[in-house]
Amino acid sequence: MSARDALRRNKTKLLDVLCGDRILILQKVHEENLITRREYNGLKGINKENDEGHVVELVDKIMNKGEETCQLFINLLQTDADIKTTYPDLSNMQFSDVRITEPVQASSPCSGDAGPENKKLKGECYELKTQPVGLCLIINNEKFFSGKPRRGTDKDAESLAKVFSWLGFRVLMCKDQTRDQMKHTLESFASLRDAVQLQESSLQEWFGCSFIAPQQLLKHGDAFVCCILSHGARGVVLGIDSEPLAIKEITRYFNATDQSALTGKPKVFLIQACQGLKIQRGVLLQDVEEDSLSIPVETDVLVAVATVEDHRAFRHTIEGSWFVQSVCEQLEKHCPSGEDITSILHRVNDQVGQKEASRSVGEAKQAPEVRFTLRKKLVLSPPSM
Repeated sequence: MSARDALRRNKTKLLDVLCGDRILILQKVHEENLITRREYNGLKGINKENDEGHVVELVDKIMNKGEETCQLFINLLQTDADIKTTYPDLSNMQFSDVRITEPVQASSPCSGDAGPENKKLKGECYELKTQPVGLCLIINNEKFFSGKPRRGTDKDAESLAKVFSWLGFRVLMCKDQTRDQMKHTLESFASLRDAVQLQESSLQEWFGCSFIAPQQLLKHGDAFVCCILSHGARGVVLGIDSEPLAIKEITRYFNATDQSALTGKPKVFLIQACQGLKIQRGVLLQDVEEDSLSIPVETDVLVAVATVEDHRAFRHTIEGSWFVQSVCEQLEKHCPSGEDITSILHRVNDQVGQKEASRSVGEAKQAPEVRFTLRKKLVLSPPSM
């Protein structure tokens, strides 16, 4: 009998048993990496009237993850001492036909615990040792002085906050900023000289499942991420006053200097903004040395823009933008296996490129653009891995 079939056959009894302490089983499956931190936070925060509703969501999620996860879940139920003590009725479950196996731990090619070949690759990756990994800044422009609000942008901000929090970053957000306010925010984050003033402003921090006022002093770690969600034009993003700020200027605030805490560290910029008014058409397919004494000023940077110059970027008013939602989906899917960010963004380009914004095939397409001066591979992994 397959593990999934065993869970399905015993599902009703299993739900009754696990409802006795839904928090314990949720924590256990998270500890064993059967669910991601993002899924854990989602399950913990779902709005259900009773314990059974929470447990149903958990078991369904485990079953939807496939045979291997179902097998590991059954192993956990049968071998964990706390679980056996808390849920003694599990011994009456008919799991005897399911073989117990040893869990297989995923590893990153840049992790220090990997095998000899992976240790060799470790020097090819940026080292991310700090906890948290670093800061993730989201500038979320929704309400402009003129024109309609950018509906759907809050969905993008929430998705980014969840995935980068899951990846070990402190996530901060500034909402509805003019061009000058964006410049000041970026300059402040680059240096953190005005960290106290930033915390006293409208800055918010992602905590659990919502944004609240920051609770601790800001400090850079081993990486930095900046996500800008706004309108835009060729080579620029717009403040809510419709004044332009060049993408080149945004990245230059974070150039390497003798004083910068981010010199030599990876800096990722994700830009969700149109780059013009044109709509892309589609066509059908027919059948630097490590021991260097210095590094370039504009290095260790990756910029991913939702679309190429002169063209539009599509955004759903409820589900969020094509680009940001794809980035979050692909990060969550491939970071646990140790895939580097440029490879993940290749997947994003492919996924977004397959979408259609018109009923006619090839009439309205979108192609994100990625450019970088990274010197090494950037591998982001959930802290629990």
